[in-house]
Amino acid sequence: MDHTVQDARQFFDSCPDTYPLYECFVQMLVSRFPETRIKVQKSQISFYNRHLYACVSFLRVKKKAELPESYFVLTLGLAEPLNSDRVAVKTEPYPGRWTTHFVISKPSDLDEELFGWITQAYDFAQLK
Repeated sequence: MDHTVQDARQFFDSCPDTYPLYECFVQMLVSRFPETRIKVQKSQISFYNRHLYACVSFLRVKKKAELPESYFVLTLGLAEPLNSDRVAVKTEPYPGRWTTHFVISKPSDLDEELFGWITQAYDFAQLK
């Protein structure tokens, strides 16, 4: 088994019900961006092209009562603020860079709209 897959499984030890959703996400991501490098860390799983463009974590981006039982947070680095009800939180850590968090809890969250935003983040990271 690939070390990255093994490490990702361990990352999801505290939320094993969410791992199949993550697995589906990664398959979709890598099919679109095959040169993506994946790095599993203690607090997040990072996705890189030339630079970091996305990460998956269990960041608490809403009150616990507002969160689904099983989920992960997808964070994208974007060039501008995203106005969508799907955005859980967005911040501008420095001018021209928006950190945007999404709560992903079901396969239907992994749609074309989301992958359009991931493509924007991918392109933004590639140009830095």
